[in-house]
Amino acid sequence: MTTTVQDLGSPDAAAVADALGRGDCGEVAADAGRRAQYSADASNYRRIPLAVVFPRERRHVLNALAECRRLGVPVTSRGAGTSTSGQAVGPGVVLDFSRYFNRLLALDPQARTATVQPGIVLDDLQRAASGHGLLFGADPSTHSRCTLGGMIGNNACGSHSLAWGRTADNVLELEVVTYRGTVVRLGEMTQPEIDEAIAVDDDRGRLIASLYRLAQGDLAVLRTKLGRFPRQVSGYALEHLLPERRFNLARALVGSEGTLAVVLSATVRLISPPPARALVVLGFQDAGAAADAVPALLEHRPLALEGLDHALTDIVTRPETRTAIDTLPAARAWLFAELGGTEEELPLRCKELAETARQATGCTGSEVITDPARARRLWRIREDGAGLATRTPDGSEAWPGWEDAAVPPAQLGSYLRRFTQLLKRYDLQGPVYGHFGEGCLHVRIDFDFTTEQGTAVFRAFVTDAAKLVAEHGGSLSGEHGDGQARSELLPLMYGPDIIALFEEFKHIWDPDNGLNPGMIVRPLPVAGNLRVSPHRTSLPLTTILPFHADDGDFAKATRRCVGVGKCRTAAHRGDVMCPSYRVTLDEKDSTRGRARLLYEMTQGELITDGWRSTEVRDALDLCLSCKGCSADCPVGVDIATYKSEFLHHHYKGRVRPASHYTMGWLPLLSRLAARMPRLVNSLTASRTAPIVKRLGGIDGRREIPRFADETFLTWFRRRTPPADGGRGPVMLWVDSFNNHFSPEVLQAGVAVLENAGFRVQVPDGTQCCGLTWITTGQLGVARRVARRTVTALTPAIEAGLPVVGLEPSCTAALRTDLPELLDTDGDDRDQARALADATVTLAELLVRRATDWQPPRVEARSISQTHCHQHATSGFGADSALLHRMGVDNATLASGCCGLAGNFGFERGHYDVSVAAGEQVLLPAVRSAGLDTDILADGFSCRTQIAQLTDRTGTHLAQLIARALPKDHDCD
Repeated sequence: MTTTVQDLGSPDAAAVADALGRGDCGEVAADAGRRAQYSADASNYRRIPLAVVFPRERRHVLNALAECRRLGVPVTSRGAGTSTSGQAVGPGVVLDFSRYFNRLLALDPQARTATVQPGIVLDDLQRAASGHGLLFGADPSTHSRCTLGGMIGNNACGSHSLAWGRTADNVLELEVVTYRGTVVRLGEMTQPEIDEAIAVDDDRGRLIASLYRLAQGDLAVLRTKLGRFPRQVSGYALEHLLPERRFNLARALVGSEGTLAVVLSATVRLISPPPARALVVLGFQDAGAAADAVPALLEHRPLALEGLDHALTDIVTRPETRTAIDTLPAARAWLFAELGGTEEELPLRCKELAETARQATGCTGSEVITDPARARRLWRIREDGAGLATRTPDGSEAWPGWEDAAVPPAQLGSYLRRFTQLLKRYDLQGPVYGHFGEGCLHVRIDFDFTTEQGTAVFRAFVTDAAKLVAEHGGSLSGEHGDGQARSELLPLMYGPDIIALFEEFKHIWDPDNGLNPGMIVRPLPVAGNLRVSPHRTSLPLTTILPFHADDGDFAKATRRCVGVGKCRTAAHRGDVMCPSYRVTLDEKDSTRGRARLLYEMTQGELITDGWRSTEVRDALDLCLSCKGCSADCPVGVDIATYKSEFLHHHYKGRVRPASHYTMGWLPLLSRLAARMPRLVNSLTASRTAPIVKRLGGIDGRREIPRFADETFLTWFRRRTPPADGGRGPVMLWVDSFNNHFSPEVLQAGVAVLENAGFRVQVPDGTQCCGLTWITTGQLGVARRVARRTVTALTPAIEAGLPVVGLEPSCTAALRTDLPELLDTDGDDRDQARALADATVTLAELLVRRATDWQPPRVEARSISQTHCHQHATSGFGADSALLHRMGVDNATLASGCCGLAGNFGFERGHYDVSVAAGEQVLLPAVRSAGLDTDILADGFSCRTQIAQLTDRTGTHLAQLIARALPKDHDCD
């Protein structure tokens, strides 16, 4: 019997890392933090690697394989780590191609081909190709972060594979290396080319000879049992070895999940998309009716035909997405049909497709979407499906255990109904969605992996589901591959003859079983290596914040991250998540990487010191606490909150970083500085400023903002208010930033509110939302500050006054953080929730409660930077509406976080990341804006970043309005 890597004991992580480091393998990491970050992908599985290698050059890949072969260590290739089947995690060495080995090597517009390294992100290839009017056909929903190497590994498809094919259909040539180090260039081969290669009798020739013999020995089996319909992705694609398919070894290797060879480069086919597209949304009474309509709709040759069930859309709570969903035709399920062609022909084709749909049983209506922006919003719901579906409407966890089975489209209706019955029989639930046009369904199911019984139910269910798919002539996987999730079940789909061929195919390529062992053949058990396991008990970690959405369980909160990796999107698309990753492109600085590390901390195996973990502290260091992930992550992972909780415990009873004492206590220090602002300003601008900064934990390259000569509260309390406004009183929230550094903003707010007919009041004393203490993890102090604030504001709230905030970060804190901080006490909790409900932005108040007020006409052009906390809580909708009413021609920047983010950009060690984040979109846009263009930025941090790094200044919305008011409402 041949000894394989899977049979050998593995050396320890340190020995492997040392060997790889000395072997010229690129960047090597084997610390506990890195291993934790790469212990999971987007599947149910968890396998802690010995080391992670980030190759930069081709030789690094070859050297890493040689060292692993010498050590007897298995290798797992990884792109973005968005696999839902478990084939991107392994117990040996993980090769992460996404960080460095990601270049576009060549693009030939005439030949319509591109040659790429495996780590290139699909969207990066698409951007390069789009400049020539071309694109790559396969487009999975993870296109913003998935890599071509990963797509090749899984034979990824996406929404448009219906028209443009799977990854395999678009791969022309691969250069690969086997575990034993043989480099081979693969593609189509004619019989003379096969004979010539075999005659050479070198490693390549012997490999081709063995593969040729395998194919010739079972031609009938390959022709009749493989490649029966496009989404038959499970197993190895041996049908491409047939002579009529030109013995295409490149396409045969696509979908092999890294078990045969490691891809060094790929040459792919590019296509020319149609000049115009149109989206037709079709409503149905249920998903089964939608599925039944598919065969007739396919006659209209759609580019895509995607399905959504109401159970998926019912989960959505984010206002912007909810609004898009509410515009769908009334139905319980929908089909999104996209047609392509010329502008002239599309209206008729859309009408004909809609008419066909109306004739289908259960169709409730249709709508042609002509607004491109609305169409993008609707498509985004479908793209976010994998994340949205990980929580059921009641908040229960749902998992990808039966993620992407496919059947021939004519069988889809029958399969879907039987599948729904199967769910009911096991008392399980999960929303279905997916590529209905190709018979491929996605579903996340509420398996209970925390108990032995729940795990047994999982295993029994997927076994019965596999049998159901086989009965319908389908494939256990339609695009995500088999991995650990389905490999053990393949005998239920294929007979022993096919399984034997798969095993021989694997042995020819990888006789040592060194590449991703346990996938497809010699499979790992479907219920083994589970990320959530009844055999592993989380550490008893008590939290300050309640984490109600996760039943008060911090481990459950951190495992919200199921690995879909949207936080690894480098391009700005109007969202905020994740600014630090966009700068470093390092997994440890992504929302997912941090969540993985925090989860491992709760498990106490790899990260063993709980709240005191330095690995977790270091991974959270570059988190800007922007809250972008709380809104942009489809699963609602909230690293800013997790960070506050962690820092509270990590530094409890210990000396904190200097910045926690200076910027964390800024509201109190500002009150002291307000007594002698000129002296403080002269000190922070003098020769002693570097010493002050160093002692305060502030980066020496930052300017310390100047304190105002007079605070807003001093100005307000000595003024004579005008007569009572006809709309009644409002409570203006006086935040510490504007009060002490830019009182002119609050003064402008007073002028606008009074012009709109409100009588402005301010809280008694000097109040604070506690934000600076929250972000630095000083939750005990923050809670005391919050309690004082709520007590001060309760009389006004009980009297029905709205609380108007001008600083977005403080407004967000009043709305979201204070109710969490004060959740333990009944009275405090109720008062904090009442305050949250009463809190509004200036734009929200004017748009919703002063509908008959006519704002001043401002014939101006502006660009606006949405504060990241506002993005995460209220959004920019009210601001846009108000600017439109004023006549302002505003362009909202898709810039994400400005990079300063409160104390973050001032802290020593953060300056470079802070500046780099701003330089991606915001700062270049400000510099290129005309002098007649207003730079709108409500956030104090945003305005500070703009002022310190450009020659322009930011303007608050209140200032823009106040500037145009009649002089008797001037705020001076």
